[in-house]
Amino acid sequence: MFPFRFCAICGAPLTETKLPTEERPRLVCVSCAYVHYINPKVVCGTLTAQDGRLWLLRRGIEPRLGYWSYPAGFQEWDESSQDAALRETKEEIGCDVLIEKLFGVYSSPGAPVVNIVYSAALLATSLPPTTTSEAIEVRAFSPEELPWNDLAFHSTRAVLLDWVRHSQGNR
Repeated sequence: MFPFRFCAICGAPLTETKLPTEERPRLVCVSCAYVHYINPKVVCGTLTAQDGRLWLLRRGIEPRLGYWSYPAGFQEWDESSQDAALRETKEEIGCDVLIEKLFGVYSSPGAPVVNIVYSAALLATSLPPTTTSEAIEVRAFSPEELPWNDLAFHSTRAVLLDWVRHSQGNR
């Protein structure tokens, strides 16, 4: 069931163990008793809309090279989720945005990530969205034009479905 076999601390084997303080079995090191928790990582991103169109990028890196997504990436230890979303947007589509509000939090059982997505607006002083080393194409899509067959992740689909529902409610 668990994909990990060795302790990250001492390298000894891990064994599935039911701890007295836990409801589910955990991986525990047979040598140093380190408990190896398997928890999802946090991914933060933005939905930047302009004139009813949403800016997406075609991924220039793995995983899912060549597929479409909104700008997003892993939150670092020393930043807030908002800071991570702003940084990832700048890194991936080369522009500065203003976070307007939390759009949604997305997770699924067994998925390695929890996605925190913010609605954002391009800053008037920012350069327009553009390609970067992480995005081989950047384009604004209307709800009717979204590339449903070429989305990078299941979570991308869930977020964009909500964006379409939200954008149709505001017409």
